[in-house]
Amino acid sequence: MTDIAADQGVSAAAPAGEFPREPGVLGRQYRALSLGIVTVVLLIAFEATAVGTAMPAAAKALDGVGLYAFAFSAYFTTALLAMVVSGQWCDRAGPLKPLALGIACFVAGLVISGTASGMWVFVLGRAVQGFGGGLDIVALYVVVSRAYPERLRPSILAAFAASWVVPSVVGPLAAGAVTEHAGWRWVFLGIPPLVVLPLVVALPAIRRRANGPVDPDKVPPVDRRRMKLAFAIAAGAGLLQYAGQDVRWASLAPALAGVALLVPAVRGLLPRGTYAAARGLPTVVLMRGIAAGSFIAAESFVPLMLVTQRGLSVTEAGMSLAIGGASWASGSWLQARPRMERHRERLVRVGMCLSAAAIAAAPLALVEAVPPLAFIAVLWLFGCFGMGMVISATSVLLLKLSPPAEAGNNTAALQLSDSLSNVVLLAVAGVVFAALGGAAVGDGPLSAAAADGGHPWAFAAVFLPMAAVALVGAGVAGRLRVH
Repeated sequence: MTDIAADQGVSAAAPAGEFPREPGVLGRQYRALSLGIVTVVLLIAFEATAVGTAMPAAAKALDGVGLYAFAFSAYFTTALLAMVVSGQWCDRAGPLKPLALGIACFVAGLVISGTASGMWVFVLGRAVQGFGGGLDIVALYVVVSRAYPERLRPSILAAFAASWVVPSVVGPLAAGAVTEHAGWRWVFLGIPPLVVLPLVVALPAIRRRANGPVDPDKVPPVDRRRMKLAFAIAAGAGLLQYAGQDVRWASLAPALAGVALLVPAVRGLLPRGTYAAARGLPTVVLMRGIAAGSFIAAESFVPLMLVTQRGLSVTEAGMSLAIGGASWASGSWLQARPRMERHRERLVRVGMCLSAAAIAAAPLALVEAVPPLAFIAVLWLFGCFGMGMVISATSVLLLKLSPPAEAGNNTAALQLSDSLSNVVLLAVAGVVFAALGGAAVGDGPLSAAAADGGHPWAFAAVFLPMAAVALVGAGVAGRLRVH
């Protein structure tokens, strides 16, 4: 009895009349697994925040500025394909092998990009890295679904969110220092050795607690139709991103081809009733796309607005958003409290309202009398707090509504909705921004763009529609509950 209590992280000598405290995510039976998978998320987060800082230097050194956008789109395109692959693989054999291969591809992509002698090789490395990232993100959620009881899932997902706080603040600064003093290549090559620790800690724990099919007698067959749709969705997203990066009449053809591939693929890969906001799982998947797409599309234009319209430095513009990482984690922590379980759907609605308000108010930073740095910092404090509640709550609800044997495919659907909405809404925002003259802010010195007043309406035309999308999400949140 004592050994069992110790193994569960519970005191065997609990006072009479008191129930022993149940183990948390850092209790003895979960500690190695929790530390291992959170470290994986931490490294992914650090890479995501650091590599973007080093990318301009890499493109310039490799004489590939013209291919700069493809270094980003290659990552997202292969990640979309990998999410579907990982979902099927996890449901058939468990998350261990997809996670291990994903980490291996992630590391291989970093090495390829870090040692690239030309820009196309660099883009190839980013594509390999994206494939690994897509495998990992789905496998990690399946680990949470299988290895943790329902009461602990909000806490471990909140830990995932908290893992982004330090990288979001330190990552760009560290990457800038490394790029300046040691060279951009070391931003890529410095991460692979750090992967050894989570591999050693997490993989054995996953093998013990979450590996293999849920029911060995009922292993689902490979769904070849879903795999074909996965290739279609990746190709369609790639074409749409390409068209959005080169806004001219000739880009209409790849844009239409991308839409033609995306629409049937999305309908086939997301739960039936997603875009009709059917109650329960379909609305959870839809809500994730609405929340992530609207907020990320808006946030992408904030630094550009502050630099070109208000004359802030790039560092100052980044600092205005840095506080959001901490408030995002705080929102995730709040929804993870046990007493919030019955209010989770309401928290999603409140979070979407906070996000919509922050996005809608962002254009006020264009007013000369408004102090832009402090104003945006306060807005994003509230906006990110709301997003922390929404993103973590939708993850918790998805796992709650997913039978164990379907957790892989459903998690893949959630991540597809997230990533696709980013691609589509960013492409739409980019087209609107360019059509209203926003592309001109990149011509010549940034200080000159700020001095001549720039194109403020182009920024407003991005933020206000994204705020409207977020408000739609607030209305849809009422359909999260099944009954």
